Amino acid sequence: MNPILKDFPDQFETERLLIRSPRPGDGQMMYEAIMESLAQLKPWMPWAHQEISPEIQEGVARRMHAKFLAREDLGLLLIQKNSGALVGGSGLHRFDWDVPRFEIGYWARAKFEGQGFITEAVNGVANFAFEKLFAERVEIRMDDLNTRSWRVAERCHFKLEGVLRNDARDVEGRLRATRVYAMIRSEWLERQTAET
Repeated sequence: MNPILKDFPDQFETERLLIRSPRPGDGQMMYEAIMESLAQLKPWMPWAHQEISPEIQEGVARRMHAKFLAREDLGLLLIQKNSGALVGGSGLHRFDWDVPRFEIGYWARAKFEGQGFITEAVNGVANFAFEKLFAERVEIRMDDLNTRSWRVAERCHFKLEGVLRNDARDVEGRLRATRVYAMIRSEWLERQTAET
């Protein structure tokens, strides 16, 4: 089936979060969250080194919206339900619809770090991938030095499959090792059964 014909929701909720596709008009909210969090984002996120402005982020929001509709990339915003504040970003990226296989990415706004929002979001995004997109495999990859990121993967019960040495370059252009975590459908089903 052509991926553009796949029907699935563009938003869902967890206990504290509304998780949804970016939309036109989200640029200002994204700009404010990124600017507040640049110091935490720059060591890990190449896009945090690019020019950032409200207008640029509005363009990013619209492109993310279009890619979501085209089923080319599934960017997601994490919005706190009780305040409407942008908590961070996530999404399903670098996927293969034939498997189907997806990779979760995530970042937290500085003032929401350490409150469990990203763990909650990753669990929610993984559930969305398995329930609505019929994923057989969901991965999380990160720089081996990004301990906060890989601790999220471990809290969400993803299994470390390996560390790929000299796999990529970091934001400074140095060779880095990449941790690869994954959960497969049978493991997710087992967790669902255990939690009910």
